Amino acid sequence: MLDVAVIEETGAAEASLDPVRARLLAALAVPGSATTLAAQTGLTRQKVNYHLRALEAHGLVELVEERRKGNCTERVLQATARSYVISPSALADVAPDPDRSRDQTSARWLIALAARLIREVGEMLAGATAARKQLATFAVDSEIRFGSAADRAAFAAELSDAVTALVSRYHDAAAPGGRPHRLVIALHPSLKPPGVPPAHAPDDAATP
Repeated sequence: MLDVAVIEETGAAEASLDPVRARLLAALAVPGSATTLAAQTGLTRQKVNYHLRALEAHGLVELVEERRKGNCTERVLQATARSYVISPSALADVAPDPDRSRDQTSARWLIALAARLIREVGEMLAGATAARKQLATFAVDSEIRFGSAADRAAFAAELSDAVTALVSRYHDAAAPGGRPHRLVIALHPSLKPPGVPPAHAPDDAATP
């Protein structure tokens, strides 16, 4: 079972978004049968089987084993991943395009970049998994508490200069056998924990 899988096909996305099927996917983090799932969810075994067939057809669950019980064969299934992310490829006609409106200070452009990241990495990950190869990636996740909007702006400017210098140093358009890599850096306010009252921050709308 994968930790995270990216759903690229429209039908698979539709199947995963159905509330009942989403519950079954969550329950199938551990192997289960239509009988055990019916007991957990309160659905009839026939209805569970109907939903399981749809999930299996889209590769969201897979057969683990078959158990013989008298004259019947019980199929034991498991979800293919613990969690799923839906790629913009599933909504290809309306998928965001970050090249359409480039704006470093736009939250919508940041979302478009994140959507492209999910689409591209998800697509390459599927290919690498099929080829049983590792996909070369690197990520940094950090949190910074700025004292003021001015500090945030200064940080963004310094970070931009540092990244530009690094890119200039290592980018080699003529390298034989070289492979382009995409670098995305994002900065946004952290979500406040539930129940925590919002702090008075009149500069939140200021340009980062």
